[in-house]
Amino acid sequence: MYGLDSALVLARLAAFDAKPNLMRIGIVTPAPPGSKYGNRVTALRWARILRGLRHQVSILQEYRAEVFDLLVALHARRSHQSIMRFHKKYPHKPIIVALTGTDLYGDLHTSNRARQSLELATRIIALQPEARDELDPQLRSKVRIIYQSVQSGSRQKYKKPSSSFFEVCVIGHLRNVKDPFRSAMAARLLPSRSRIRVIQVGRAMTNRMAARAHAQMNTNVRYRWLGELPRWRAGQVLSRCRACVVSSKMEGGANVLSEAIVAGVPVLATRIPGNVGILGDSYAGYFKVGDTRGLARLLMRIESDANFLMLLRQHCESLVPLFDPSLEKAAWASLLSESQK
Repeated sequence: MYGLDSALVLARLAAFDAKPNLMRIGIVTPAPPGSKYGNRVTALRWARILRGLRHQVSILQEYRAEVFDLLVALHARRSHQSIMRFHKKYPHKPIIVALTGTDLYGDLHTSNRARQSLELATRIIALQPEARDELDPQLRSKVRIIYQSVQSGSRQKYKKPSSSFFEVCVIGHLRNVKDPFRSAMAARLLPSRSRIRVIQVGRAMTNRMAARAHAQMNTNVRYRWLGELPRWRAGQVLSRCRACVVSSKMEGGANVLSEAIVAGVPVLATRIPGNVGILGDSYAGYFKVGDTRGLARLLMRIESDANFLMLLRQHCESLVPLFDPSLEKAAWASLLSESQK
């Protein structure tokens, strides 16, 4: 399925006019400048891609009255006011709404604003194919899947895995939706012979989260919190670990998931649509949301069963082509071609 989608997008790019109409594009994201929220990271990457396609791009927290040919809005509910303003000023210009995990698995079921944003959208971007199932049938034809690409780094400049410990990382801001301490709690259940250590990277979003992280470090010898790190340092931590845990309660399509896959680091993930949409239904490394014992069993298995760990690694390696930057660029070129018709 994935290969067919990739080939289709690349074929569309080949057919795309080499000199498209240049557009002034606004990208609206609720995440403030300088932040490392996933939506801001996505907006910055998309801006680079669109500029590479020779379009003029501005990133805004809120649309007011700027002159654009097309608006890209991340987050259907939180960007609703910007979408409404742009539609009122330019009723015939295209609007592309990018769905977040909060949209898909929360707001679309409770918020009229989120639903209205999708009704006004010319096209809807989802980061993984399972997202379509959350939308009303009449909206699904608008959906285009764009996987979040990752630049493959030079592995030799990264540190080698520890020979003393079996390190497992958790990367992402410490907030409730990420269930950030599930791995630390699971590590407490491991037998004394286990060499597993949990390395957590990410900024605590509240004082309470910071206090919990410090309390874990004080009482859990298997857990270490490094706080927020520059992107390149977080990449080093990821690449030296034997596995990465994505314990989220909901995801639209986690950046860290694609980054781990490209880095060659197998993943243990919650069985939620945002993860299944990327890893596939048959992946063997899932555990239930909030299942501390289930995660502990998986941790023990990847440490003690080399064949199981290799199985996860090979599955993840088969997905690496999904996150090729040229494929994401092709998907955007195809989407903009549609928008200009």
